[in-house]
Amino acid sequence: MKQHTFNTSPMLYALCGVSGLIFSGSALAQGVATEQMQSVTIGAVRAPLAAHLPNTLATLSDEELRAQQNIFNPEDALRTMPNTGIRKRYSGDRNALISGRSFGSTQAARALVLMDGYLLSNFLGRFDAPRWNMLAPEDLERVDMLYGPYSAIFPGNAIGSTVIMTTRKPSKLEASARIAVQSEDYRDYGHSETFTNTQTTFRLGDKLASGLWYRLLVNHQDSTGHPMQYYALNAAADGSFSKPAGVKPVTAVNGIQYDLAPTGQRRAVFGANSGAIDHTVQTTAKLSWGADLSPVLTLDGMLAWWYNDSASRNRSFLKDAQGNSIWSGRVSQDGNVFDVPANAFAPSNRQENNLQAGLTLKTRYREGWNQSLVASQYQLLKDVQRTAAQADPLAVNGGSGTATVRDGTRFRTMEYQATYTPVANDWGRGQHALSLGLHANDYHLQQNTQNLSDWRIGQSQPAQSVGGDTRLLALYLQDAWRFAPDWKATAGLRYEDWQASHGNQEIKPLPAVSYADRHLQAWSPKFSLSWEATDDLSLRASLGRGTRFATVAELFQGSQSGNTLVVNDPYLRPERSDAAELVLEKRLHQANLRLSLYQDKVRDSIWSQTNVLVFPNITNVQNVGLVRTRGIELAGDVHDWLIPHLDLNANLAWNQSRILENERFPASVGKNWVRIPDWRANITLAYQWNAQWNMAGSYRYSGRQYNELTNSDIIPDTYGGSSRIRQLDLRLRFRPAKAVELAAGIDNVGNQLAYQYHPLPGRSLFAEIRYSY
Repeated sequence: MKQHTFNTSPMLYALCGVSGLIFSGSALAQGVATEQMQSVTIGAVRAPLAAHLPNTLATLSDEELRAQQNIFNPEDALRTMPNTGIRKRYSGDRNALISGRSFGSTQAARALVLMDGYLLSNFLGRFDAPRWNMLAPEDLERVDMLYGPYSAIFPGNAIGSTVIMTTRKPSKLEASARIAVQSEDYRDYGHSETFTNTQTTFRLGDKLASGLWYRLLVNHQDSTGHPMQYYALNAAADGSFSKPAGVKPVTAVNGIQYDLAPTGQRRAVFGANSGAIDHTVQTTAKLSWGADLSPVLTLDGMLAWWYNDSASRNRSFLKDAQGNSIWSGRVSQDGNVFDVPANAFAPSNRQENNLQAGLTLKTRYREGWNQSLVASQYQLLKDVQRTAAQADPLAVNGGSGTATVRDGTRFRTMEYQATYTPVANDWGRGQHALSLGLHANDYHLQQNTQNLSDWRIGQSQPAQSVGGDTRLLALYLQDAWRFAPDWKATAGLRYEDWQASHGNQEIKPLPAVSYADRHLQAWSPKFSLSWEATDDLSLRASLGRGTRFATVAELFQGSQSGNTLVVNDPYLRPERSDAAELVLEKRLHQANLRLSLYQDKVRDSIWSQTNVLVFPNITNVQNVGLVRTRGIELAGDVHDWLIPHLDLNANLAWNQSRILENERFPASVGKNWVRIPDWRANITLAYQWNAQWNMAGSYRYSGRQYNELTNSDIIPDTYGGSSRIRQLDLRLRFRPAKAVELAAGIDNVGNQLAYQYHPLPGRSLFAEIRYSY
């Protein structure tokens, strides 16, 4: 506990100072998100938030992002958002996951990410991250984060957080080019290496006199990640390693590293394995366009293509007496004997070719009724991962292996919405602002595994296959009622009709297994009450239920155990969140402070755990009875803090997340829920001393968290554990001319070696040059 207090006290003292300054008099501009909302500037005149989004909101503009952070990939923009974590393992990581108030980074389906209204979240797999690749940092105009299931217009995947990324539309002929370089210093298990990454972006756009606008974006990235995982064996309780059975030639080696596993057991580590070092070359090309069909009717569209070519290698720590690397076989060191499997250090590669298309038709009356129709489709044109059956030196020449193919997998979304905005001068007592809509989505999973004679090329008949479909239809209505001059009640109701169908699994030569179709419905009510106590002080109380149905992969994407295919659970119940939040906001001329108290009770959380009620025990995706999260957030901004041109942005959050019911795994009851730290905090100081130069520093802290439901991972700062994060980032920006921008920075200045199961990035140097016309 002492260490806790020591680690968080600088952040706590700073935020207490901020709150004191704000409540005694200072200022902030607050923005809001989505097509239906209008930007709000809070100053001498109070302006209400959009009636149909009663959520707590955090916003960063493109200028704030460029001034304050070293952004290599789009998800970096979320690093300092309140009570938010980004599990980005390395630059170019296609699996950079979000965590929030009441959900961990391995619960991808509880974070909704949209780009200009088009879905980026990938709910096809349990751990599939949003498709960040469909945009680039140069594309961003603003990023908005909404918290909790308090608005009826968002589906159940918004029970955690909703991220709305808005891209920049041209207002005239404009072009920009950006080159960014990043160099990471990584050191672990006695080995060190420098990994260098590059990214080039080109953007061209124009708005014509006819009202037609277009924007072309091309982004190319070449990056290599540090080792992601290691081949390791745990010792017995007495610290000894079991000797392998049978008689085989033994090679004496050196290089095995000994440490402690997260559970406290002695462990032998042999090297980085399972395609640990990922070299990925990614290209994104996107065409966006729009046209004014009439003074009040617009049509926008988007077509984006993303290609990835990834090759993953390994690193063995083992050397024989002659200094040769040893990759497999029976080895001995320090009196211990181990068997290293032939495929422990097997390489892999992956080719991905994805396409996303979207279309938006909307009216834009300032008052009265507006309508919009948004449709999109995300298609996996090609997705093939090839894995060798032998270690790197042998696999380079071919040999047997497997290919996992997901070609044809896709998801589609459609949303029709009508909104009513009262006449601005009449937005007073008795007025209503309405939102009503129809939402539909469907997901199709098509995956097979093939055995190959040469893992590098070709395909064969599937040896194992899984597939299935889900679809969701939803109706919603939300009404914001100004029933008194300073009071507003926002009530919403969302009805969802969900179906899972065509679920199937097969292991040849066993007969295929088909699962019965399922059909469920859910009602999700919402209510929020806000009071403008004074011109600069407001309070809001919100209640909301959100229902998150299982993804197609959680239902049908099983794993093989001997001659049996273990299905996740085709009969999973939906997650149901009942959340509450009390928010106080203080607004003054140069500052803003928000204090939030919240609780989220999620029944039937979907998680992979061991069912101890059956024999033998089964580990698969199951429902966890009840998880409760309670917390406090404090977030504030101050402009011209202490001295002119010095801006402070800070936030602090305390979370307590507990498992209250878990019938199938009773040992977990009373334990902390996974991947939710007890404390999160961020401080950003940005100083601009003239029109050309500005600098910024951000300190990021994340407290104790666990990977295991029983909290048995008692050692966090080791591979497989979840570390506390204590990292400082620095950035310096110089604009020598109107069209030129140079920047340099360092992320993780202290080179803290931290883990969220996988190792997180070490000290990274950053440089970029941008030219804009």
